[in-house]
Amino acid sequence: MEHQVRVDSAGTHNYHPGDPPDDRSQRHASRRGYDLADLRARQIVRDDFANHDLLLAMDWDNLALAEQYCPQEYRKKLRRLTEFCRRHEAAVVPDPYYGGHDGFEHVLDLIEDACEGLLDHVRRRISLHPADISGEST
Repeated sequence: MEHQVRVDSAGTHNYHPGDPPDDRSQRHASRRGYDLADLRARQIVRDDFANHDLLLAMDWDNLALAEQYCPQEYRKKLRRLTEFCRRHEAAVVPDPYYGGHDGFEHVLDLIEDACEGLLDHVRRRISLHPADISGEST
């Protein structure tokens, strides 16, 4: 799917623009084989809503902020990442920064679970509607 799907990352706040992920996040991710070193923080911009088929928020607050920024015609593209979880029952991905070692591991568990479900969703959408993976037909 590498030629059909483009993945990007942005936050709803403009904290630490241009900075890499927190060292603890990088350490925990590295233990699972993920290299986050090239990621840099940036804030979501208006073009993101037009240029992406699906925009995923980690929690309710970030979803609400994304909805505030999002033009009405693109609202159907906004979802919570945890909607795609299969094994975990979680409404949101919590902020790991105050949860110690276990907090980072729990967040990675949720993200891995949700991404498995997300990949299945994307595969289905590509096969049914190659031009639209947001979850709704256009």
